[in-house]
Amino acid sequence: MRTLTTLALALAAGALAAPAAAAPLPGAPACPILPPGNVWNQPVDTLPRAADSARLIRSIGIGERLHPDFSDRGRYGIPINIVGAGTPRTRVRFDYADESDRVGYPIPARPRIEQGGDRHILMLDRDACRLYEIFAARRGSAGRWSAGSGAVFDLRSNALRPAGWTSADAAGLPILPGLARHDEVAGGGIDHALRFTASRTRRAYIHPARHAASDSSDPALPPMGLRVRLKASVPLSGLGPQARAVAVALKRYGMILADNGSPWYVTGAPDAGWDDDDLRGLSRIRGRDFEVVDTRRLRSTATG
Repeated sequence: MRTLTTLALALAAGALAAPAAAAPLPGAPACPILPPGNVWNQPVDTLPRAADSARLIRSIGIGERLHPDFSDRGRYGIPINIVGAGTPRTRVRFDYADESDRVGYPIPARPRIEQGGDRHILMLDRDACRLYEIFAARRGSAGRWSAGSGAVFDLRSNALRPAGWTSADAAGLPILPGLARHDEVAGGGIDHALRFTASRTRRAYIHPARHAASDSSDPALPPMGLRVRLKASVPLSGLGPQARAVAVALKRYGMILADNGSPWYVTGAPDAGWDDDDLRGLSRIRGRDFEVVDTRRLRSTATG
């Protein structure tokens, strides 16, 4: 009896310790946003701080404010297109063809495209659970699509891009898994790392990133794939529910450096449910409130 009780307690403890997973998109409920054991979905609040944390945080900007790079009445951010097996596939001409997946991309007739210079198109195939992402998308006068680069990810797999390959993001990472989404916040919280940018990066990358986008070898600059978290000591009192949900995720899961851009810009998907007055509370968080996580032993697991 004692052996059975011990086994039951061990199984229960194991169940409680199982990794969380990002919530599926409402339009694709059968598709995970990567397996539960993927590094994007693993908490980092108990991992050690990196030895060079202070130097790297200074280079990104200790006085710079955290900025939600989404909303403004729900219009801005990187939108997500839900497609299916019946969506026609389109061949895209890529500027970086040698590092792009040259397959048919399910671009809708009127896709939702990120506003601004990056012009990302994200497409989630709800039937195959595959994520298609392209950068700098352009449609020519004849209706043919071209882009800077493109990548395809199996959302049921932990597979990474080949070493040295870009994606639709400078770090060679998928974009969708790192977006702050209103449906998650409304549904109970964000259970994954978020995506952020820094103005200057190093010519280096660390897991899970696969690509660098810099000419500098300065060790004070952050490599692509750097993971930071909001310090546990940072108070969250006074934040509205949406800003608080983002901040809680930043404490538990942190955010991953994915591209060059304005410092401490965290990315999200546009949604009419975002409240700009609420999200503006995140601007009280500054670079000094973050620390770099030592992720040398952090790898995706076979869970899921």
